[in-house]
Amino acid sequence: MVVSDLSLRELEPAPQFVRDLIDELPKEVINRTTESLDLATRYIEAGAVGEASRADAEHIALATVARVDVLVSWNFRHIVNLPKIRRYNSVNQAWGYQELEIRTPIEVTGLW
Repeated sequence: MVVSDLSLRELEPAPQFVRDLIDELPKEVINRTTESLDLATRYIEAGAVGEASRADAEHIALATVARVDVLVSWNFRHIVNLPKIRRYNSVNQAWGYQELEIRTPIEVTGLW
């Protein structure tokens, strides 16, 4: 599993059992970089999300720059949303990045 410094920061107010679960999982932690922040800005400029949703754009950019296999999210408004996925990936293509696969936890785990 790959998790970002941004995700870990967002989990700070989560219940302790959630933070403990994340701490126990084997993972690689990736950090925001100038490259990922620039790509997030490109998503915003392309209208994938607004400035108020910069953190969502940063999640997508971090995963893209790190070349993760799949980004998994419950955020249906700004991340797991087909028109937005297409917009993110059009920016990725325009700037020489691979397309990013974005799915829900249910799709990835198969648990219904």
